Amino acid sequence: MLSFSLRIVKTQKVMASSSFSTSFSVFLVLVGMASAQLSSTYYNSSCPNALSTIKSAVNSAVSKERRMGASLLRLHFHDCFVNGCDGSILLDDTSTFTGEKTANPNNGSVRGFDVIDTIKTQVENICPGVVSCADIVAVAARDSVVALGGPSWTVQLGRRDSTTASLSTANTDIPAPTLNLTGLISAFSKKGFSAKEMVALSGSHTVGQARCTNFRARIYNETNINTSYASSLKSNCPSTGSDNNLSPLDTTSPTSFDNAYFKDLVSKKGLLHSDQQLYNGGSTDSQVTTYSTSSSTFLTDFSNAMVKMGNLSPLTGSSGQIRTNCRKTN
Repeated sequence: MLSFSLRIVKTQKVMASSSFSTSFSVFLVLVGMASAQLSSTYYNSSCPNALSTIKSAVNSAVSKERRMGASLLRLHFHDCFVNGCDGSILLDDTSTFTGEKTANPNNGSVRGFDVIDTIKTQVENICPGVVSCADIVAVAARDSVVALGGPSWTVQLGRRDSTTASLSTANTDIPAPTLNLTGLISAFSKKGFSAKEMVALSGSHTVGQARCTNFRARIYNETNINTSYASSLKSNCPSTGSDNNLSPLDTTSPTSFDNAYFKDLVSKKGLLHSDQQLYNGGSTDSQVTTYSTSSSTFLTDFSNAMVKMGNLSPLTGSSGQIRTNCRKTN
């Protein structure tokens, strides 16, 4: 009887193990199918000139205004952190619909919508109804970094456009410039990023500018800041008023995509509170130091993290749509 019972238990374990293996294999297949729906060659047949058209338009926009490169990169980031890279940030408000443009992190600061409109018009002229706005934003971000002298990476394609947006999620999920290190790690972890990837992506602040309202408290109240640097900022950012006055996030080379941002942090010249938190006696100090001395390490890590960000919850298959006008649903 005991021998029989043992055989039953062994049989049950084998069956359970087999069931788990089968379930796990199905899970892996499903994950593989989901990621396989995006492909770097997605438009090779349906719109072979899509990527060159986007690149040309981005180069033109950045040559007219270097800051636009940073703005297009930020647009992609703010799109992906709200329910995935689905072009939801591009939707305008209507009488019956509230989009994400008036969310606190976006209102009056997110830019580049006109450039996306121009690209969409050009792409529609050669391939009507084929290339999504979400893909245009993803490719434009990569091409902007390249135009500013930074690295390139392979953009996975095939995203479709959302028919909805979320003001509330934009307000809660896009990391605020007031966050401390713990808050930054948590905000990025929520999207599946490690602390290392968070630091790498923060390196996007090697280009672009910030508004006085977002760094006033830092330059007047905080002590972990280079005093001469703080003083130089106060003339353009008084203690009251002039909220929209701009200062570069990277004080050394604000229109070149390099590792100067991390050198600034080591010198206590981070413009935003959240910037300096990356180098303030915490767990990410060593990584900032590495990036400040090894440009190649930063650029490689940044590129890899950008690919990962571009893969956040894309709409594929029959989900969503291909908008004709990026500002409104079809």
